[in-house]
Amino acid sequence: MPRIALAAALSFAVVAGGVHAQTASPVPPIHFQKSTLANGLTVITSVDRTTPNVTVQVWYGVGAKNDPPGRSGFAHLFEHMMFKATRDIPSEGLDRLTEDVGGMNNAFTSDDNTTFYEVIPASHLQQLIWAEADRMSTLQVDDANFHSEREVVKEELRQRVLADPYGRFFRYLIPAATFQVHPYKRSAIGSIEDLDASTLDDVRAFHATYYRPEDAALVVIGNFDERQLNDWIERYFAPLKDPAPAMPKVTAVEPARTGPGTVTGYGPDVPLPAVAITWLAPNATSPDAAALTVLDAILTAGKSSRLYDSLVYDKQIAAEVFSSADLRAQLGMFYVGAVAAQGHTPDELADALRAQVASLRDKPVSQAELDVAKTQLITNEVRQRETIEGRANELGAAQIIEGGAERANTDIDDLEKVTAADVQRVAREYLPDDRREVIRYLSDTAKPAGAPDAPPSTPPQAVAALSADIAQPPPAELPTATPPVGEQVAPVLPSPAERTLPNGLRVIVARSTDLPLVAAELMVMSGAADDPSGLAGDANLTANLVPEGTTTRSARDIARQTEALGANLASESGWESSSVSLSVMPDRLAQALPILADTVEHPIFAPAELERARKEALDGLDVAYGNPEQVASFATAPVVYAGTAFGHAAGGDPASLKALTRDNLAAFHGDHWRPDNAVLVLTGDITPEDGFALAERVFGDWAKPAAPLPPPPSAHTAAPPRNLAIDLPGTGQAAVVVTEPAITRTDPRYYQGLVANAVLGGGYSARLNEEVRVKRGLSYGAGSSLSPRRTLGAFTAQAQTRNETAAQVIDLIKGQMAGLAAAPASDAELTARKASLVGDYGRNLGTAAGLGDTIGDLALYGIDLNEIKAYTDKVEAVTPAQVQSFARDVLDPSRASVIVAGDGKTMLPTLTTSVPGITVVPIAQFDPDSPTLKNGS
Repeated sequence: MPRIALAAALSFAVVAGGVHAQTASPVPPIHFQKSTLANGLTVITSVDRTTPNVTVQVWYGVGAKNDPPGRSGFAHLFEHMMFKATRDIPSEGLDRLTEDVGGMNNAFTSDDNTTFYEVIPASHLQQLIWAEADRMSTLQVDDANFHSEREVVKEELRQRVLADPYGRFFRYLIPAATFQVHPYKRSAIGSIEDLDASTLDDVRAFHATYYRPEDAALVVIGNFDERQLNDWIERYFAPLKDPAPAMPKVTAVEPARTGPGTVTGYGPDVPLPAVAITWLAPNATSPDAAALTVLDAILTAGKSSRLYDSLVYDKQIAAEVFSSADLRAQLGMFYVGAVAAQGHTPDELADALRAQVASLRDKPVSQAELDVAKTQLITNEVRQRETIEGRANELGAAQIIEGGAERANTDIDDLEKVTAADVQRVAREYLPDDRREVIRYLSDTAKPAGAPDAPPSTPPQAVAALSADIAQPPPAELPTATPPVGEQVAPVLPSPAERTLPNGLRVIVARSTDLPLVAAELMVMSGAADDPSGLAGDANLTANLVPEGTTTRSARDIARQTEALGANLASESGWESSSVSLSVMPDRLAQALPILADTVEHPIFAPAELERARKEALDGLDVAYGNPEQVASFATAPVVYAGTAFGHAAGGDPASLKALTRDNLAAFHGDHWRPDNAVLVLTGDITPEDGFALAERVFGDWAKPAAPLPPPPSAHTAAPPRNLAIDLPGTGQAAVVVTEPAITRTDPRYYQGLVANAVLGGGYSARLNEEVRVKRGLSYGAGSSLSPRRTLGAFTAQAQTRNETAAQVIDLIKGQMAGLAAAPASDAELTARKASLVGDYGRNLGTAAGLGDTIGDLALYGIDLNEIKAYTDKVEAVTPAQVQSFARDVLDPSRASVIVAGDGKTMLPTLTTSVPGITVVPIAQFDPDSPTLKNGS
């Protein structure tokens, strides 16, 4: 998505390739070097010696606005083609150079840019510089690869747009109703029709036209030698030439609006009406960008924001609110919106949204409200800088969208200068009521007979037709051989320290960074498996309401106080634990942690808050029951864990949510939320000594109840496998799940299971994705997961596909499960999958929250904390025979259940003949708390 580069802490000027700091700020800056090659390629580099990794990003200044006429979605389709073959790299070869050595790669397309990014061990940097230059200059796509990947993109469209109840609203209706002539009106993901019309010649012409050095920025951040990197860039990128014709530019000029408007659109699966109001806005380089960004935060950043506080919390007319200062390279749009709560109308939403925007035009915001918005934005920027890829994203986006990487280090200064008068001024200038466009999104069932499609289709002004004739042959001096791997940089792993307070609270502290950020999590070792019979969702609703009012603070007090500190306070519940977590800058931790403690120790579960949360949860289920992926997930636990304490929907179902009372929540809290059943984990910029002292001061008086802890949930052998199809009429895709019980976390085969799952479905290069996506184009992605818990574990494989190919995908998943047991994996395959596991693990430890989650899991499952440092060795020790044995013993397709959620009229004809004994449940009758999964039975 387009962005404003709120990326700074010092104001910078880049002079002659150097960096000069001008003014101080509390947020660390991004120190970088910037230069330009003779061929026009911008090079941005930044050294970080604290990581064993490096990120390589290439930002191209071509996006959806450059889609050729009749080819909407083409820039995004082409993004996929860039992962195919080059002259020197075989198809899918980039994954061998990244994921298979412990790294990752991906890409994204927005209206103004297409970006490719990798994170890899630093020893592989030279290979990635070579590979990015190679695909910039020698991309080769054949007919088979083109047609296969086009099918993948169509599945992505079905998943993100057609299977999402509001996909059409956000992807199609809002942009099309906002812009009249500019290509921004077209969806970046395109349409099935336009994708089908694209050709291999289109691909070749697009690459020749837009993928050139003068329109690209290379960003490299991580652990490398600057002189050596410069030599590699000179060797691989400097020989590349731009084609002779000038690159086509989008010159469309969007006319100013002359009055208000209203558009109504309809969708096949819209559980609750939605409304958006849009205005035209300036581009990302505008002097008003910072003020509009602050205005956006005031409207929807956090529970104390105006739209949430008014429409969701107070009036309860909205299930969800949203806003965006969507400022792009050429112009932008600003929008506010909401999804209606049950029983409320689009007109109510539109009136309430207009009133909130009017209040910003009519009266300056208070200094306190302004400070809260700025603090949240700045603290979020610190979180963005935790990773090398986050920093690279800031610099690349600033270069391409805002015209200079240095903007990544000046935009925060602009933010800090925004005044209340600025916010009011931009609200008046850009969001006048007489220039609004109200966009209503309703169910097809509400569409009047003969009503036209809305908005009407008008072809946008677009770029000229492209020709592949301008393609240049690759330079003769460009090296063709894959470069060697360098010396590996050893990671520095954290060393957790722990103490137990007299009340039984276990405290674990791990200092992991000098970046000014601390993550705190108070975890209670009880969750949905402890729900009383018939009260599914008790643990989840208890956790949700813990931060919604205490004996001394109201829900609004908690939201306002934490958000004023720039803290993210969140609560959640899983199967075997519940938690309240906090992310905050260290100088504010001493103020924020007592608020977390108050919510944990003294929640009051006020009746009004319970009714509000219950209503939100029921509205959420209304929306979720229209999404095949979510419906399948709701059915998974009742199927795979039938007859156990895990055999229900963890978040509850409509009947159980309506049955839960305040006494139920208070009883669950009293029984389980206690210091001798809890762990406090502090990670980030904090020493063990400071962490222990703060924990004692804040939690030392939390009294341990005299009553013993309730016994843990028991489990027994799960019920036999079953096959289930849930019919969601009109949904654009089917979700396929193949699942069965698996090991616990303390099983001695744990690491064997991790590696076996990695081979089967643990990444892009794993077998499931290779068979389902890469070879056949049946899904945007297929994968699997192993979930070992204290009491019961599970294995789940999943994919989303066209409704009519659901049966085929089931056969492919089961075939790969059987194949893993039939023969040992090769040493090469295991080496690659182990590297992927180790790389993912290391990157997860690279953030304070990720490290905290890892430590929390070890504590929950009773594993020694030194396991953090033993992970790599234990993964590497797994043998091919152990993987085969694990697959044979645990991943048996004959013992697996099948769950499919999709449109029955197209998926059932093949499912009922290929999946034995499948039971069909219409979504209107779906009840995850019933033994039959049907209500009334």
